[in-house]
Amino acid sequence: MPLVVTLPAQHFIDDLGPLPPEVELLLWDLDSPAPRERLDIVVPPYMGSSKVLSALAGLDVGLVQAQTIGYDGIGEKLPAGIPFANAASVHETSTAETALALTLAAQRQFPRFVLAQQRGEWSPVFAESLADRRVLLIGFGGVGEAIALRLEPFEVELTVVARTARPVWHERLGRVQVHAIDELADLVPNAEVVVLALPGGDETRHLFDERMLALMPDGALIVNVGRGTLIDTDALVLQNGRIRAALDVMDPEPLPAEHPLWKTEGVLISPHVGGASTAMNPRIAKLIRRQIERMLRGEDPVNVVIGG
Repeated sequence: MPLVVTLPAQHFIDDLGPLPPEVELLLWDLDSPAPRERLDIVVPPYMGSSKVLSALAGLDVGLVQAQTIGYDGIGEKLPAGIPFANAASVHETSTAETALALTLAAQRQFPRFVLAQQRGEWSPVFAESLADRRVLLIGFGGVGEAIALRLEPFEVELTVVARTARPVWHERLGRVQVHAIDELADLVPNAEVVVLALPGGDETRHLFDERMLALMPDGALIVNVGRGTLIDTDALVLQNGRIRAALDVMDPEPLPAEHPLWKTEGVLISPHVGGASTAMNPRIAKLIRRQIERMLRGEDPVNVVIGG
């Protein structure tokens, strides 16, 4: 029996390269009838995959390999009994690049320069640096660690927060004292830049609500590359520019054209593109190939976060 793998687009087949003859690759976007009743690995489309998971109902599926790291809400839509693996190792570096780009763009006021260029205006400004700023990084998983590595050369004063307090020895960062999430109220008032790299879900929903946002100093910057639900959007709008924000994720998504966040002073928005870069394709192909090789050897797949 061949190992049957479905892929949502032709480029995956090209990126995977030669595979053992016992692997059968099929194109399926989950929007048409399933090509087989038994599928060993199903790779859904990149964005909005949770909306099409109902197509797996009644099928014999060995593994769903997602193209995203986050999986909040997936468990409610995934048919029971099907293991689900996220794309840890694929998006961390690209998302960290986005976090750094948003931070630098907001600090150095690049949106102002883009608008001035469109008007043909020479418009210099004395802006905030990233160097020497007190940065509070909330989340120290794969994405958070990648962000910390990219912040290190910028000579910031970095404080790291995760679920539990603990000392961490990192081969490149050295000793990192991780603070607990319940220390946030004491740490936020001292932060000039707050970077959010946490997953979504009930535990982190509206972590930055009206109270927590009010604790941020005037003019401070909050950067979100985790999940939009980490910030209470209505509460952020009510800040009315007292603090600044650079957001790759927001709640709701897509952000409606009439939403007041678009015009809130000091807010920079990118449309959830943290992982959408040329780094993605070879990395997701590497992960899919790894899953194929493990299943051929009879080993458990990696990154399984639901079922298994």
